Amino acid sequence: MNHTVYQAEIESWRRRMEQSLRADRGWLTLAGLFWLNEGENRFGAATDNQIVLPGDSAPAHAGSFAFQGGAVTLRAETAGVTLNGEPVTTARLRSDAEANPDLVEIGDLIMQVIRRGERYAIRLWDRRSPARAAFTGRRWYPVRESYRLPARFMPHDPPRTLPVPNVLGETEQRLSPGYATFTIDGREYSLDAVTDEDQLFFIFRDQTAGQTTYGAGRFLKAAFPQNGQITLDFNRAYSPPCAFTEFATCPLPPRRNYLPLRIEAGEIYEHSHD
Repeated sequence: MNHTVYQAEIESWRRRMEQSLRADRGWLTLAGLFWLNEGENRFGAATDNQIVLPGDSAPAHAGSFAFQGGAVTLRAETAGVTLNGEPVTTARLRSDAEANPDLVEIGDLIMQVIRRGERYAIRLWDRRSPARAAFTGRRWYPVRESYRLPARFMPHDPPRTLPVPNVLGETEQRLSPGYATFTIDGREYSLDAVTDEDQLFFIFRDQTAGQTTYGAGRFLKAAFPQNGQITLDFNRAYSPPCAFTEFATCPLPPRRNYLPLRIEAGEIYEHSHD
């Protein structure tokens, strides 16, 4: 690929990553994560609620989420609550584990039911998040084509499960279609893959972690293989959501995806801001 064309392609992708981060439901606006207990989980600005919302964005008592047997029902107590843009009084809510998850809004706040393992929570976004207002931009290594690497994809036949830990201290068994092998400076390395919608997804950690990149590791996506080949473009390696918010539930790299070398490409993390 022509160098100028490739440089422009990566820079365009990085701008889209920036826009996604700053979006109304981007990671910078994430403002809370509230685990649901069986029964009523009341929400509003008052401190006697189980889900305490920012005080200038909601009434003292706005309603509740009734949680029973894995089902979540919204019960609104103010006219300002909407469901998917429409006024609502009561409704069963679809979580992010289902198709078309529901969005509950009140003023500048957006809420969604999320499922993690057997637990359910309310995820809260705030369009007026201070983190969004204060953010000065993502940081990246200079684009280097030498980090755009051809790799062989070795499929598991049949696919097998890969234990993937997360920041909650849990381990999720995720389906792995195979692993990629690639060469840097004459040495061969490998990364186990899981799938993310229509792409391969690699959660990895290299020796820049905790120094110039995010300590817990980074993410990288790649197209599915063609004729047993994929491209690993580490110029597109990026920090997980946990680099930007304490309310994310990020997966962590499997032990097999700890790389014994420095990958000085992709997103930089300013550890001095921890």
